[in-house]
Amino acid sequence: MTFIKTCVLGFCMMAVAATLNAQRIKIIEGDLAPLKNENKINTEFTYENLRVGKFDHEADYVAKKTEEYNKKEAGRGDRWAKDWVLDRKDKYEPKFNELFEKSSEMTVTGSKKDAKYSLIYKTTFMEPGFNIAISRKNAETNAEVWIVEAATQKVIAKLSVDRAQGRTFWGADYDTGGRIAECYADAGKALGKFIKKGD
Repeated sequence: MTFIKTCVLGFCMMAVAATLNAQRIKIIEGDLAPLKNENKINTEFTYENLRVGKFDHEADYVAKKTEEYNKKEAGRGDRWAKDWVLDRKDKYEPKFNELFEKSSEMTVTGSKKDAKYSLIYKTTFMEPGFNIAISRKNAETNAEVWIVEAATQKVIAKLSVDRAQGRTFWGADYDTGGRIAECYADAGKALGKFIKKGD
């Protein structure tokens, strides 16, 4: 029995390691050298032309889910649609900023006047995932990141951040916003380390 438990534990640890290493960050153009001596950066977030799951257009996904939830309970879909947008400012962006600060050791500011450079995080894809107790799927996001001069908006670097994972190891991620927020935490942490390293 002990041998079986050890094997299962080993398999789980390998699976977790594979998941943790799944995210990919790479420089598309430019370089990160200008950030080397910077200790502050402004962050901005955009969600234009966002694909969600199997839907090429976010609006189609939101319309479908709103209708489904309203059929189950009057008004539930409308509340969900409202939260879908509010979660960006309330959950996703704070999570990203928190983990980015810790990993990059740069202070995130809310004003272009407070930092020489801005990091524009352009989310291009979301997989909301699901957790219905007996079955679950991690959330996942892709994004393009632009580093620009705050004053002129001149682009100094573009990066891709693919397969940021939204997962909780204790499995209590039944809320869509909670799962997706973990994607932003994952991305913030990884991107912060990447920029600090100076790749």
